[in-house]
Amino acid sequence: MTTDEATPDTDAADIPEINDGRYLYCVVQAESDAQLETTGIDGESVSVVAENGIGAVVHACDGLYDTDDLGQIQRWLIRHQTVVDAAGEAFGTPVPFQFDTILRGGEAGLREWLREETDTLQPVLSELAGHWEYRVEVVEYDSPDDETLVNQDERLSELDAQIEEASEGQAFLLEKQFDQRLTELRAARRETMTAELETELAEEAREVHTLERSPASEISKVAGRDRGGSSRDGDDDDDTDTDSPGDDGDSEAENNATTADSETICRLTLLAHEDSEDEIGSILDDVAAEDGIEVRFTGPWPPYTFAPAIGDDENNDDGDGGDTGGPARVGR
Repeated sequence: MTTDEATPDTDAADIPEINDGRYLYCVVQAESDAQLETTGIDGESVSVVAENGIGAVVHACDGLYDTDDLGQIQRWLIRHQTVVDAAGEAFGTPVPFQFDTILRGGEAGLREWLREETDTLQPVLSELAGHWEYRVEVVEYDSPDDETLVNQDERLSELDAQIEEASEGQAFLLEKQFDQRLTELRAARRETMTAELETELAEEAREVHTLERSPASEISKVAGRDRGGSSRDGDDDDDTDTDSPGDDGDSEAENNATTADSETICRLTLLAHEDSEDEIGSILDDVAAEDGIEVRFTGPWPPYTFAPAIGDDENNDDGDGGDTGGPARVGR
């Protein structure tokens, strides 16, 4: 099994040719007669090829999907996600593959790959069955101002008093200490709130992971839309999410996180069973009931963050995938 990894800087001449390839969206638990009524990237016909109870959702192709047109890439990504969503609805939790994962060798090569990977794929599909990925973002409006923190923290209060009495040069140094202390207190407050929420969610979710507070991209951006999302805040009981994370611009939540009157406390990703969704929502409702707190809860998503890499050849460093074998993959 060989894998080619092309980066965005890869020269076009270095991208391997694909003859009679199969573009791989995901794998699911499926029998030999399984079908999926949807169309793939560029309107291609999607099929399910199954071996040993494992179905690969694919379409036939003869090359990688490569372009400098960002709009076209976005459309391909959206369609890729749409097919994975459809597979999840039809067959249960899928193991999703990244965009532009292609297997060589036609249907015969695909079936051989499925047989070779059965011992890896079957346990993963069984373990993920009924589990989905959920995203949580907690945003605080009107965070405690400096005066409030001075009144709450003895060290800040001391520095504040010293600044009032200090000379100009001394005051400059003390103000730097004051600002550093403010930063530390705000960070500690975020960490405490995040840890408490993680502990509560861990009782209902199988896994909980912390994400960067200022994301470069969102799972829902890749999908091109929100899916089953809700916005929870202390002032509004409406669970309708009005923003579209797949828009060309930033989502409302991301914009809020960068404004002067709000701050992203944390972003989390969860792997949880679908039966636990209501319990998780209840925990988040309690958080959102606090003054000035808004919680954004999106999902269920295919478990992108939690699905293991499958079929990679760690020994293949030269970019030469050969003429047969495993997935040719382009990173995006």
